[in-house]
Amino acid sequence: MAVTVRGMNLLDQLNDFLAPVEGWLWIFPGVPVVLLLSLYFTWRTKGVQFRMIPLMIRSIVERAQREAGTRGRRRRTKSLSAFQAFSISAAARVGTGNVSGVAGALFLGGPGAVLWMWIMCMFSAGASFIESTLAQLYKVRAEDTYKGGPAFYIYRGLGSRGFGAFFAVLFIFCFAFAFTSLQANTIVDAVTGAVGAYTDPESLPWLPIALGIALAVLTAAIVFGGMRRVATVAQNMVPIMAVIYLVTGIVVVGMNIGELPRVIEQIVVGAVNPQAVFGGGVGAAIINGVQRGMLSNEAGMGSVPNVAATASVSHPVKQGLVQTLGVYFDTLLVCSITAFIVLVAFPDVTEGGEGLVMVQQALQTNLGSWAVIVLAAIMFLLAFTSVLGNYSYGEANMHFLTEKRTWHLVFGAAVVVLVLIGSVIDVELAWTIAGISMVFIAMINLVVITILAPKAILLLRHYSQQHADGLDPIFLASDLPELENVAVWDESDVSDYLDKRSAGARR
Repeated sequence: MAVTVRGMNLLDQLNDFLAPVEGWLWIFPGVPVVLLLSLYFTWRTKGVQFRMIPLMIRSIVERAQREAGTRGRRRRTKSLSAFQAFSISAAARVGTGNVSGVAGALFLGGPGAVLWMWIMCMFSAGASFIESTLAQLYKVRAEDTYKGGPAFYIYRGLGSRGFGAFFAVLFIFCFAFAFTSLQANTIVDAVTGAVGAYTDPESLPWLPIALGIALAVLTAAIVFGGMRRVATVAQNMVPIMAVIYLVTGIVVVGMNIGELPRVIEQIVVGAVNPQAVFGGGVGAAIINGVQRGMLSNEAGMGSVPNVAATASVSHPVKQGLVQTLGVYFDTLLVCSITAFIVLVAFPDVTEGGEGLVMVQQALQTNLGSWAVIVLAAIMFLLAFTSVLGNYSYGEANMHFLTEKRTWHLVFGAAVVVLVLIGSVIDVELAWTIAGISMVFIAMINLVVITILAPKAILLLRHYSQQHADGLDPIFLASDLPELENVAVWDESDVSDYLDKRSAGARR
């Protein structure tokens, strides 16, 4: 039986105390630190996120290196391609917060919050470039792919394995365990809400349990297949997820095309309103999204580098560019379409309810009651791909802690169990605790990549020089011996690219 004091559950009291703490941590030091360091990274890289967009697009379609086949067998892909790594990170980035979190930021800060969100996105992309480039530089070889991330560049870049292990444990707790179960809970809520449009969900008490079991089985089938299977599923689901949501949003905006000038005006003019400035500044990290999960682009948060390191590319900078493009995909596309869906339907956002309710009402008003089912399907895709992305984040940190297969199996089983548990319990406090831990993860990572930024800048110069010479950039650790403790990046890691360059020179 729950312990109560004066009629209130102690867990509810704890949540009521911690929730404002989480919000204020993001207001300070969170948002100011992210903004100032993002400006610093933009200055140090000479605006890499603005001037290298064409190279981002070129890098994302680059194939992974192939291993030599034996006895006439086909050559097998070595590690993951740049696009597969992008898809996994996008799967985790684009979560339910891109829907409910953006709507919450609009509710709190008004339409002007959208412009501040865009501005923060453009500058924080520089932090994403730095952290993902570092993840590539300090990655290590694993069984079926490369592994890397903040724990690895803390150890190899700063020389502290203990601090790297501390970060890995904190990260696993926050992302792989807490947020995974919370995304499962969101799936059940979305499906239950869709059912509620046609019947009373309380008449189906078995529904959450059935959904939880189905999700657990589906998750197990994917995660126990290894990172290649996770990558394959993410690679296929992310485009589908994006297309469904973007098309839905475009249809709604198209039906209200006459409202578009008014919406743009509200966004621009509202950005200088004091309330909008408050909501938008926090909304760049999207405070309502931070409270409910990984709802923004995660630039500089230390999460995406765990996946960025898995890609097989010819130069660390290439994956830095690819993940910078991911920031734009998350915010300028997915988050923006949510904002437009809401604003064309509700000129006064305070009339539309808060969070997901506002999006549901906007879709139902424009498309009919069946749109609730469409939104439930979208939320399922958003949340389930986030489960897979979060698993991949945690798996990279497990690899840092131990390479023993048994512990990795235990970790996979724990994720599956937490998916089931998260589907059937009230997780309000868990959201808050995970959100607070994420603030600390972000602050640690930002300090670390600031210290290590000169190494990423050195790699950027190395890349830019080769590109200026008309070459497809290739990096070998021997090219820059001043970069110490690099575990990979010998000729075997880029042999395909070296062969291609040699063949081009012979022609």
